[in-house]
Amino acid sequence: MSLILALETSTTVCSIALFQDRQLLGASELQIEKSHSSHITVMISQLVENCGVTLQELSAVAVSGGPGSYTGLRIGTSTAKGLCYSLDIPLLEVSTLYGLAAQVVAATPKPERYLFCPMLDARRMEVYTCLLDSQLREVSPIEPVVLDEHTFENKMAGQPVLFFGSGAQKFKELVAEKENALFIEEVLPSAKTIGQLALAKYEQKAFEDVAYYEPFYLKDVYITGAGKGTKR
Repeated sequence: MSLILALETSTTVCSIALFQDRQLLGASELQIEKSHSSHITVMISQLVENCGVTLQELSAVAVSGGPGSYTGLRIGTSTAKGLCYSLDIPLLEVSTLYGLAAQVVAATPKPERYLFCPMLDARRMEVYTCLLDSQLREVSPIEPVVLDEHTFENKMAGQPVLFFGSGAQKFKELVAEKENALFIEEVLPSAKTIGQLALAKYEQKAFEDVAYYEPFYLKDVYITGAGKGTKR
């Protein structure tokens, strides 16, 4: 029996979920911007208590590994690593974009007919995105993309593509008239799908190195101070 705590903090959503094998025991979520650092540990304590288990019973912690918000990813990663260190349990990582896509695949009738394109807003006309099939296999890799009316044009020529996530709305304005461009609104990152996808990794023992694990920022992060930008 496995007991896995899943964390999703890659965007403004702060979401946690607790799974016993494939059964969801409970979940908690806040959609309050900049709430992660002040709420996540309290949310974890309350969820574990409400589910009638203890932190010491956890088998692993799963974290949404990005891409996404630098600050959000750091908070989720540091929380997950802290738990794994103190409890001596494995760390699991699941792509934020795969987590988004898994939600849509599960809710789509005959998903094999479509390609799935999660998009996270990266400001201006840029998004973090990829293309996946119904088995969550990569058709196009995860990358930052500056959107225009020709983005994914060749893929949409072959079959319908479902676009969703925080960056999809601005793309909709560019390609709304294209027949194979389909859009789904209000698909938010969730620890529930992170936990579901993490179970397969747990069973395969596909663990991260707790000491050296870093989230997938996708782009260099620049911290501005004293008039200069510093790359990290």
